[in-house]
Amino acid sequence: MESIYAIVGFFQKGGMFMYPILLVLAVGMAIAVERWIQLSRTRNENRKMWIRVQPVLVKGEFDSARKIVDKDKSTIAQMLSMGLARQGAVRRREDIEIAMEESMMEIIPQLEKRTPYVGLLSNIATLLGLLGTIMGLIEAFTAVANANPAEKADMLSASISVAMNTTAFGLMVAIPLLLIHAKLTSTTGQIVDSLEMASVKALNSISSFSKRQNPMS
Repeated sequence: MESIYAIVGFFQKGGMFMYPILLVLAVGMAIAVERWIQLSRTRNENRKMWIRVQPVLVKGEFDSARKIVDKDKSTIAQMLSMGLARQGAVRRREDIEIAMEESMMEIIPQLEKRTPYVGLLSNIATLLGLLGTIMGLIEAFTAVANANPAEKADMLSASISVAMNTTAFGLMVAIPLLLIHAKLTSTTGQIVDSLEMASVKALNSISSFSKRQNPMS
């Protein structure tokens, strides 16, 4: 209970700027949780789909592969669906590659959606903390300007201590949000890398099978 009272007291002493910083924390964590759930789901769905479709691609059973990816909504299925649809119409590797790259251009923005806001909110929390401290210091110096000279030092030190609470709280919010932003960015990059790897492997399987069918080409 004492720790709870200490936290409440720390928050109350910080002044009005503690509330916008708290709001930044709430919004940032909400976005972070939503993004983490979505990215984790995307990664798991892609892994399961690739395990299903890779053996079919290696065997050259592209009609079966098309049926598998058309029934799935994962991002890797969307990308492979574009490539396999083009494979059914043409045999040129370049056309199939362009189709999958086009799909990737649609997928990547969806993966990165709202993640930059976490980093932005981290910076906002820091700036709000500094602004709260500056406003608190201005208020403190104004208050002690007309105070008794014997009490000025004590009043000023107490006011500065309170004013620094906003900077401390701003950093307490900013640092975790910054770390979370780095983790989300890294996870997004891993998913994009896995999609690119799957694209290359699918293209190699298609090219290899085409060469076996047309050894003179």
